[in-house]
Amino acid sequence: MGKLQKILALAVLAVSPVLQSAYAESPEDKGLAIAEETDRRDLGWGDSDVVMQMVLRNAEGESSVRDLRLRSLEVPERKLGDKSITVFYKPRDIEGTAFLSHTKILDPDDQWLYLPALKRVKRISSKNKSGPFVGSEFAYEDLVSQEVDRYAYKWLRDEACGEAAPDRECFVVERTPLYEHSGYTKQISWVDKQDYQPRKIEFYDRKAALLKTLRMLDYRQYQGQYWRTHRMDMVNHQTGKSTTLTFEKYSFKVGLSEGDFQKNRLKRVR
Repeated sequence: MGKLQKILALAVLAVSPVLQSAYAESPEDKGLAIAEETDRRDLGWGDSDVVMQMVLRNAEGESSVRDLRLRSLEVPERKLGDKSITVFYKPRDIEGTAFLSHTKILDPDDQWLYLPALKRVKRISSKNKSGPFVGSEFAYEDLVSQEVDRYAYKWLRDEACGEAAPDRECFVVERTPLYEHSGYTKQISWVDKQDYQPRKIEFYDRKAALLKTLRMLDYRQYQGQYWRTHRMDMVNHQTGKSTTLTFEKYSFKVGLSEGDFQKNRLKRVR
């Protein structure tokens, strides 16, 4: 790189952090810069509440439907992760089941599951985070906030985002979990160059074989800043099963606090 080019590159970096990835020294630096920009664009939402529907399909195409609600609390400190609580309302045999997660960075997440049939709160072992969440193709670790420092990154290439967003261009980034007991050796993420939102993620199991693919569709913007997907399709390539999550009625800054995300609230949450 010539002297003038270096000066221009440094000027761009000083003015626009969004463009830092274009001048990163290595694929690892560029991958981290993309993850940092994704995180930066989603800061400040505070707390949120959303109604969801989960559709589970087996390999034969038979399906079952569950209705649930997700509440989340943003934790601004970089060394701490966000908190969330998920409550199921339908069908009747799962009504009242609640899942609470306090995301950590490299330490094991704190997670609890309330099972109304047993009338007790069960702590989820750190070694079981890769297991299926209430029979779905989402693992417990898929449902926690995706904090930047939980992974190591490597930019692989730029290419079309694919069927999740056929008219968009994506960064393709490999991320390797750094936290203990992950069920994945790596994840490959397609990140939209325009809004820095993930469009597709491939998950590779402990044998480094492709396990699942997640596609995130129907993004909408809230409060002029925060992008949220309204459909997530997770396909398990090894079993033929799939799970679809759809979201509606997003609300932000609804007044949730730390007290709403305590273990002793699980039995009473509605």
